[in-house]
Amino acid sequence: MAIPFQVTFDANDTHALARFWATALDYIPEPPPSGYATWEVWAGEQGIPEEFWDTYYAVVDPDGVGPRVLFQKVPESKAAKNRVHLDLHVAPRGTPPEERARLREERVARCVAAGAVEIARHDEMGQEWVVLRDPEGNEFCVA
Repeated sequence: MAIPFQVTFDANDTHALARFWATALDYIPEPPPSGYATWEVWAGEQGIPEEFWDTYYAVVDPDGVGPRVLFQKVPESKAAKNRVHLDLHVAPRGTPPEERARLREERVARCVAAGAVEIARHDEMGQEWVVLRDPEGNEFCVA
């Protein structure tokens, strides 16, 4: 049996970075636990001081297929190149190249409109991808 996992990003602004990745991945903010109207109500009932309510924020796949993505607040900014990054695959294998290119460009435009910066474009051995940085400088690819 496979091990379930989540992807965790360190972030200066957990909510802003979560909004970006929700847009990039077509995810939604993680709903609060059953019986709670908001995360703030839940946090208050757990006795968590209000100044810590933005320490964590998560987005999830609305279809429940992809992994949860958690954003945890850290005081420092990103300082070096990512050792691990996400590749956003916009089309399944076998998609015609023209359709794949159209879908890739649509996703790149959507990410840039949400705050990403395009860094580079690559075309190697029949594979094309675009390297971007999210609003806090984390590199990722759209392929």
